[in-house]
Amino acid sequence: MEANPDSQDTRLAEIWGELHRNTTNGDPFKPNAYRLAFVDPEFLQRRETRGIRFQLELLKPDLNLAEQGIEQTVVVYGSARVIAPDEAARQLEAARAGGDARQIALAERAVKNAHYYAQARAFARHVAEYSMGRAPAERLTICTGGGPGIMEAANRGAHDVGAPSIGLNITLPHEQHCNPYITPSLMFKFHYFALRKMHFMMRAKALVVFPGGFGTMDELFEVLTLVQTHKAKPVPIVLFGSAFWRRVLHLDVMVEEGTITTEDLGLFHTTDDPAEAWELIRTFYGL
Repeated sequence: MEANPDSQDTRLAEIWGELHRNTTNGDPFKPNAYRLAFVDPEFLQRRETRGIRFQLELLKPDLNLAEQGIEQTVVVYGSARVIAPDEAARQLEAARAGGDARQIALAERAVKNAHYYAQARAFARHVAEYSMGRAPAERLTICTGGGPGIMEAANRGAHDVGAPSIGLNITLPHEQHCNPYITPSLMFKFHYFALRKMHFMMRAKALVVFPGGFGTMDELFEVLTLVQTHKAKPVPIVLFGSAFWRRVLHLDVMVEEGTITTEDLGLFHTTDDPAEAWELIRTFYGL
C-alpha cells in the first residue's frame, strides 16, 4: 500500500512546528544526526548549503507565480520613506503643534515628496485597469519590493481596482514590513538581494523607477547594465520625477569621459506624468 502523501505532509509540518517552537522559546536545537536533512534548519543554514538556499529562493516564487498564472509584470521601484499625502499632512500638523523646528522641516519635506506616492498609486491603477478582464497571458501585474513608501503606493493602486499585485520583500536587520495592499498569495520574502533582483527581472515587461536611495539606485543600474549588455531584452525603463533625476544623475559626464555612449542614454525615458509613463509602455508594445 502506498503511503498517504497528506499524512506525510502533516508529519513534516509537525516537525517544522516543533523546531519553530524551540527557536521561539529560545531553546537551542539539540544535535540530531538522524533528523531528515530537508527539515533540519541547522543543516540548511550551514555555509556549505548556501547553494541549496539560492535554489530554493529561486524556485519557490517561480513555481508559485506560475501556478497563479503570473507571466508578465510591471515593476515599480522607489523609496520606502515616501509617505501618503494624508499622512504627510497629519505629520506636519503635529510638528507645527509641537513647535520643534527640525520636526517641522522634516514634515515639510515629507509633504513635498508625498506627491510621488500619489503618482505611483495613479500609475499602478492605469496598469491594473488595463489588465482587468484580459486573458492571463495578456495581463500585466504590478510588482514591487513589498515594503512601505513608493512600493506601498503601487500595490495600493492595483488594490484600488481589485487587481492582484506582487510584493518581493527582503529580510533586513531592521525588519521591513510588508505593506497591506499586496495580494496575500503573491507576497514573498527573500534573504538574498541577488535572488530577489532576479525575480524582479524574470517577468518584467517594464520598469518604472521613482526617487529613492541606495537600494533604488542599485536596482536601476543593474537593470540598465543588463539591457546595455544584452543580458536582458530591451524593456521600457521609465524614470519618474524629472527634477529629482536631473539633480541626481549626471550621465552626460560619463558620455564625455567615454565610459558610456550617447546611445546608452536612450535606454530610459523620464516623465512626471503617470499617464505618460503608462503610454510609453503601451507604445513600446503596441497595446
